[in-house]
Amino acid sequence: MRSRRYRRLRSVLERRQPDLTVLMEQVHKPHNLSAILRNCDAAGVLEAHAVPPRGGLEVHHDTSGGTKKWIHVHRHEDVDAAVADLHAQGLTVLAAHPGEGAVDFRAVDFTRPTCLMMGAELHGVSDRGLELADGTVVIPMEGMVRSLNVSVATALLLYEAHRQRTAAGLYQESRLEPDRFRRILFEWCHPELARRCRDLGRSYPALGPEGELLEDPLSGPDRPHGGE
Repeated sequence: MRSRRYRRLRSVLERRQPDLTVLMEQVHKPHNLSAILRNCDAAGVLEAHAVPPRGGLEVHHDTSGGTKKWIHVHRHEDVDAAVADLHAQGLTVLAAHPGEGAVDFRAVDFTRPTCLMMGAELHGVSDRGLELADGTVVIPMEGMVRSLNVSVATALLLYEAHRQRTAAGLYQESRLEPDRFRRILFEWCHPELARRCRDLGRSYPALGPEGELLEDPLSGPDRPHGGE
């Protein structure tokens, strides 16, 4: 681990937003899924959520820019389970849907804990998703078409959230709990070693100021893996 690399990883993690996320409901085109994850990384989203389409999720490395390593995607069996989990975390779920009663996305307070629900390419958010959502948001459009590509729409919504959160100072210091921060940082810096520690049931060792290991985590007796 080079010190410059470690400082870069730490700096990025310090700006991650644990209360801003995206739920992809049945987004089935791999290039769109990958582009959405790239948008999430750029806007400082910590984790994303998905209700996978039939056949599962596939992330294209070129489109995602390698961001699948930095954005963990939580998979849910259906939209009911996904929204229940998000509500349990205290997030307001807003569906991107140009229907009656939808609010202009620029009028939404994105400094509050928020999840953006993005629907499948052809049909958008499902009827059940709209029923479960806390509200709907719309991107005003002046042309003949009623919607944008799902990854483009996600980028616009996330960057309005980024603009508001920047103005509110939410990127200025880490908003992660210290134990969670240390766990994720170790997994980013030493992904293979982190996997071996988990397989052996061992806790992650502390890192030095340049990201170096302060002890050998694979020596000594097994002990519970730390972190969440």
